[in-house]
Amino acid sequence: MDVKAIRSQFPILDQSVNGSPLVYLDSAATSQKPTSVIEAVNAYYRIDNSNVHRGVHTLGTRATDKYEGAREKVRQFINANKTEEVIFMRGTTTAINTVASSYGLTNLSKGDEIVITQMEHHSNIIPWQQVAKITGANLKYIPLQPDGTITLEDARNTITDNTKIVAMMHVSNVLGTINPIKEVTKIAHENGAVMLVDGAQGVPHMKVDVQDLDCDFYAFSAHKMCGPTGVGVLYGKKQLLEKMEPVEFGGEMIDFVDLYDSTWKELPWKFEGGTPIIAGAIGLGAAIDFLQDIGMDEITAHETKLVDYAVNQLQTIDGLAIYGPEKRAGLITFNLADVHPHDTATVLDAEGIAVRAGHHCAQPLMKWLNVTATARASFYLYNTTDDVDRFITGLNKAKEFFGDVF
Repeated sequence: MDVKAIRSQFPILDQSVNGSPLVYLDSAATSQKPTSVIEAVNAYYRIDNSNVHRGVHTLGTRATDKYEGAREKVRQFINANKTEEVIFMRGTTTAINTVASSYGLTNLSKGDEIVITQMEHHSNIIPWQQVAKITGANLKYIPLQPDGTITLEDARNTITDNTKIVAMMHVSNVLGTINPIKEVTKIAHENGAVMLVDGAQGVPHMKVDVQDLDCDFYAFSAHKMCGPTGVGVLYGKKQLLEKMEPVEFGGEMIDFVDLYDSTWKELPWKFEGGTPIIAGAIGLGAAIDFLQDIGMDEITAHETKLVDYAVNQLQTIDGLAIYGPEKRAGLITFNLADVHPHDTATVLDAEGIAVRAGHHCAQPLMKWLNVTATARASFYLYNTTDDVDRFITGLNKAKEFFGDVF
C-alpha cells in the first residue's frame, strides 16, 4: 500500500487543527471520504438528479442505473448470492431494527430465547430488549472472557434449542475483538436459530463473504467505509426476506394499492419504502470501488501493523490501561490512569489529534470493564506510523499535564 498516495485522495486530512497537522484517529466513529466518493455524490446531484425506477426519461434512467448498479457492487463486495438480498437502509441501526421488528416480533413468543453478548453496541442490544418485552422471549448473554473475547464452549452452553435469534457484532467497536462469526453461526443453525451479524466494524476493515459465514442477516453502514452518511445495507438470505413483512409503508415498496388492502413489490424493493437514498447508495458504490482498488487484504494487513506498533508504544507509558484482547482489529481503547477520558481527548485535540472519548454506545460493556468511560484511537487505511508517534507524544503531554494523578 502506498499510504502517501492514499492520503492525498482525502482532502480533509490536508488541514491543521489547533495549529498542528490533523491526525485523525476516529475512523471507528466515521471514516473520512476520498475525492472519488465526494465527486460521485456531487455528480449525481449536478448531472443525474432524478427519482429512480418510476421515470422513463433519460435522467431517471441514468439515476436508476447508478442506484441499482451500486446494489450489484455491494452484492459482489460481500459475495451475496443475489441482488435481491441487498437492501439499502439508513445504516446498521435501521437494518438491525428492521430484522428485530419484522422477523423478531413475528417469529418469537414467550419462552423463546434471543442470544447476544455484553460487548454489543446499543443498536444491537436495545432492539432485542424491546422484542423480548413485547413477545415474552428471554434475552441471554454469552459471557465474556477476562480479555473481552468469547469462547465457542460458552456459545454452545448459552445457545439452546429454545434460541430463535443469535445477534452478534463481527468486531467490537470498543475492544477490537474479532468474533468467530462463522463458528457461532454454525452453532446457531444446529439449534434452529437464525444469525444476525452487526458488521459495522467488520466490512470496512476486512474481506467479508456472507455465503462463507453462512449468516442469515448482515448489517453495515457506508459512512464507516469511506462512503456517505445516512446509508447502509441489510443483507438477508432471500428465503427469509421473502417471508418477512416490510416495516415502512408508502410509495416505491407497493405493487398494488386498493381502498382496503395493498400488496408489496418483490425483493429488495418491498423494504425500501419512499424515495430511496439514491445519492448515498451511489456514494457507497464509489466507496466500494475505492476500497477494492486498494484491496481489503492489504487494508487489513496495514491496520494490523499500525495497531501492533501502537500497542507496543502505549505499553511504555506508565499508568495507561489498554482494554481488549491481544489479537485485535485496528483500534485501541484505553484510559490514562485516573484522568477522565474526555480530559485526555481534550489535550490530544489541542495537539491536532482526534480520538473518541465516552461510553462508545456500549454502557453494559463499560460496566463490565468497571469504568464509566474510555478513550479510543481507531486506525484506517490513511493512517501512518507518524500518526501513531504523534498520538504517543500527545499522550505523554497529557500525562505531564495531569502529573498529579500519577
